[in-house]
Amino acid sequence: MGYEHILYEVKDRIATVTLNRPDKLNAWTITMGREVKQAMTEAGRDDTVRVVILTGAGRGFCAGADMGLLSDISATRGAAAGDVAARPTASEDRQGEFSGAYAYFPTIAKPIIAALNGATAGLGLVVALYCDLRYAADSAIFTTAFSRRGLIAEHGVSWMLPQLVGLPHALDLLLSARKLDAAEALRMGLVNRVLPQAELLDGVRAYAQELGELVSPRSLAVIKRQLWNAQFQTLSQATAAANDEMVKSFDTADFKEGVAHFLEKRAPRFTGR
Repeated sequence: MGYEHILYEVKDRIATVTLNRPDKLNAWTITMGREVKQAMTEAGRDDTVRVVILTGAGRGFCAGADMGLLSDISATRGAAAGDVAARPTASEDRQGEFSGAYAYFPTIAKPIIAALNGATAGLGLVVALYCDLRYAADSAIFTTAFSRRGLIAEHGVSWMLPQLVGLPHALDLLLSARKLDAAEALRMGLVNRVLPQAELLDGVRAYAQELGELVSPRSLAVIKRQLWNAQFQTLSQATAAANDEMVKSFDTADFKEGVAHFLEKRAPRFTGR
């Protein structure tokens, strides 16, 4: 399908979703949100896709919600707020926790890597948090922004941010809405890795290709589901679920291939089955 506010490309087993409003630092719109969800769903269903990269065109990843939209909300005293917040969507996950407007990312059965190439603010930061991994350019700047707009910790960020950086850092970033650079984001665990701006996409793609070529896609999907579900499980529940999945894995073609390619000292030929 055609897209208005994003670009979508599949190459070398990698689906790349690019927020494409560079003149607005990829400020988030209702159309963009709808298109990102469509692209993520498409990538999740495409057997040729092993990994998804989410990035932004131009100088920024996403500067937050489009200010024109926020101005409309202010002028109408919240009449359009439901459109920005977006209604929860049905989730196939048995925990039922991933049904929010942006919380569907964990239900996509492919790893989603955010390539944060510049400004990552407000709603843009929220979207980045829902990705599985975050790589940042050394020039990237981050801010929660909400408290400086008279807003609150939106879209589950009050849960997501402490999971990554701990409660003290989350309180600092949400209360102050101060800006932090990529180096500080790396130190506190907000991002997984920082790369020079010019090397960011190549570095992310190299990691994504490694996952696509050397790792079982079935393993990727199951492990991703295990880790996200485990956030709502006890240790005994997570262990029981893992034991069930381990038994299932013994009957798969990917398990047989995993053993065979190791013993035969050759590259794997995983099929996801």
